[in-house]
Amino acid sequence: MTALKTPAARPVNPRFSSGPCAKIPAYSLDMLSAAPLGRSHRAGVGKTKLAEAIELTREVLGVPDGYRIGIVPASDTGAMEMVLWSLLGVRGVEMLAWESFGEGWVTDVVKQLKLDATVRRAPYGEIVDFAQVDFDKDVVFTWNGTTSGVRLPNGDAIPAGRAGLTICDATSAAFAMDLPWAKLDVVTFSWQKALGGEGGHGMLILSPRAVERLESASPAWPLPKIFRLTKGGKLIEGIFRGETINTPSMLAVEDYLVALKWAKGIGGLAALIARANANAGTVRDFVAGKDWIVDLAVEPTTASTTSVCLKFTDPRIVDPAGFAKAVARRLESEGVAFDIGAYRDAPPGLRIWCGSTVETSDIAALMPWIEWAYACEIETQKDAA
Repeated sequence: MTALKTPAARPVNPRFSSGPCAKIPAYSLDMLSAAPLGRSHRAGVGKTKLAEAIELTREVLGVPDGYRIGIVPASDTGAMEMVLWSLLGVRGVEMLAWESFGEGWVTDVVKQLKLDATVRRAPYGEIVDFAQVDFDKDVVFTWNGTTSGVRLPNGDAIPAGRAGLTICDATSAAFAMDLPWAKLDVVTFSWQKALGGEGGHGMLILSPRAVERLESASPAWPLPKIFRLTKGGKLIEGIFRGETINTPSMLAVEDYLVALKWAKGIGGLAALIARANANAGTVRDFVAGKDWIVDLAVEPTTASTTSVCLKFTDPRIVDPAGFAKAVARRLESEGVAFDIGAYRDAPPGLRIWCGSTVETSDIAALMPWIEWAYACEIETQKDAA
């Protein structure tokens, strides 16, 4: 193999994983010194921290005052399972899927809850046609396809006068994209995505319409304790004041608070969106005009600004899956990019997290390394032939 010269610059932070994601810039464990370790989350100090996390979430995301925000167990998955099992079954359901996590919600609703749902799918790199969706039914979808690099560009296709509820998994969109709250009745996400928090905790945001559904209709199936949002036909308001269903990690709570305060300090949601846009734009500027790599997203208006997915298009590549894995391994062995292989169910390629905690300078430094690793693997393939 011909030796290829390595790029001169290296990313300062090589963490480009799509979850858990990079911590905030200049992060240090010393930032967590105020965590009330060894104290009950039901003590005054614990309740204060949890309530602060809820209110800072509201402030940074711009969540309307009438919406409830709760901290729930089991990350985004736990939050989504709670609402699927608690809210659906009253009226028809439309399930929209354009990547693996959306497909997971289809499986839950169709095979576990056994609801007669309309399922609309799009292949990786594309998005379903929202003009065909019946919003008089409850509609379940991901805002951003974390594994496909495709997102909903805006909420224009969602009618304000819809009869059904919109249930949105926004775990790789919150804090990096503008979510139109008036068009969303349920929003879920996790701490470990766009703010680089720790795993295990989910966020559940309910509109007044969603609360009304919870209080007016009961599911036809039994609910385990961890899913219950009502008692005696009324919303359990404590969940939305920081009285969590199970024991949260106060260390993880402190970590989330640190990230929220950083977000507020740099200019809030507008600044977070701008950072993600700049990161994704740097990747796409690099890809533009190259004949060996392209964006997995077919339509630029639906291309993600957080989980940017790329695929190799060089016709000389014999084994696309093996080639993409080899490129990712080579980048990791050089210490310039960790965990950027495509998701296991997605087309072979690379997935680069461009969320708000990533520095644009690190994205820019990574791009020549991707070209170097690609060229090395092409040479390796030639030598093996």
